[in-house]
Amino acid sequence: MPEKKATTNEVVIATGEQAQGTLEEIAREGARKLLQAALEMEVEEHLAGYAQVRDQRDRQLVVRNGHAPERTILTGVGPIVVRRPRVDERKAAVGQDHQRFTSAILPRFLRRTPTLEGALATLYLKGVSTNDFTTALAAILGEGAKGLSATTISRLKQVWEAQYQEWRRQPLGSKEYAYIWADGVYFNVRMEEDRSCILVVVGANFKGEKELLAVRDGYRESEQSWKELLLELKSRGLEIDPKLAIADGALGFWKALPQVFPTTRAQRCWVHKTANVVDKLPSSLQARAKGMIHDIYLAETKESALKALQLFKDSLQAKYPKAVSCLCDDEESLLAFYDMPAEHWQHIRSTNVIESVFSAVRLRTEKTRGCGTRAGTLAMVFKLMQEAQRGWHKLYGSQRLELVHHGRSYRDGVLVDEVAA
Repeated sequence: MPEKKATTNEVVIATGEQAQGTLEEIAREGARKLLQAALEMEVEEHLAGYAQVRDQRDRQLVVRNGHAPERTILTGVGPIVVRRPRVDERKAAVGQDHQRFTSAILPRFLRRTPTLEGALATLYLKGVSTNDFTTALAAILGEGAKGLSATTISRLKQVWEAQYQEWRRQPLGSKEYAYIWADGVYFNVRMEEDRSCILVVVGANFKGEKELLAVRDGYRESEQSWKELLLELKSRGLEIDPKLAIADGALGFWKALPQVFPTTRAQRCWVHKTANVVDKLPSSLQARAKGMIHDIYLAETKESALKALQLFKDSLQAKYPKAVSCLCDDEESLLAFYDMPAEHWQHIRSTNVIESVFSAVRLRTEKTRGCGTRAGTLAMVFKLMQEAQRGWHKLYGSQRLELVHHGRSYRDGVLVDEVAA
């Protein structure tokens, strides 16, 4: 059969796609060159500032030292590869007014430029008004962000509110999850109802992939609010009880959990528990108490952890019974992680997967005077969690989850069959 000729429309589409690809490549290469040039200039300015710092043989003590290994940075125009210049200033004279070089353009651990969504969510939850967003975004994303008017930002927020409502009705990515983390998050943006907080649940499926499962508001962290959230998860497809739930000491969650997922085991967050216990001790004993608590949950075996727990009790029971009771009354749920693979312990001993996302915007000080809308705050929390989810990694030892899935038993983090062998 004769070869079919492409239509004019097909040619135009193909040409357009090629042009689009070429434009993206040009943009990425241009961004790479500009960033690399800016980094080189930044180092040159630093070196020039210390050009007069010399040793007795008139040799400069602050000099270039090649480049660090290539690093891929995710930007708005795609991934670009750069090399951060290094400076050797180890021989700089002691006593000189010397400040070591630190790149303001490319911080050491930066792997991704902030997205518009992530930046807006953070600003909103910090209480910045929409009219001030353009100024703040210009400082974060560059001068190009000044083209975003307050009206444009308000429209974006409306779009995100609609996306959030659509997302919370979608089926979950899996019907069963190995672990779920739950936490109630408070912000310095007051919602329409005082005493409201945001309830967040993150799950890890049996492939070890973390996923944002739920974001909704609740009255404080009440049993009813948590029960409604967990039932919502069930209606979206979480048909099988998770193996383990990790949360802080909020009674509402622990009362609601067995009503919806009766076979899910409880693991109390050690970070929250440590803070609660230490708060019941005088400041002179807090550092010592933290060390003793670390010895408990960092022990290699449950038996060693119980011995460390007994030592804590024997040492403080007489004078500080409330602190001891706060820790010892939750012994079973605090040590549940020992019955899971050791590779997962660092993930399941705390709710850090949620805490780390909101560490910069959680309520630590007095609330702002302005109030945020319920829909707006939920949408911004949703967007902030989505931004964080892009960088989440699989659980260490994710291959072990298949054994957990099939009900295989672990003792002190090791498969029981392996212990017997």
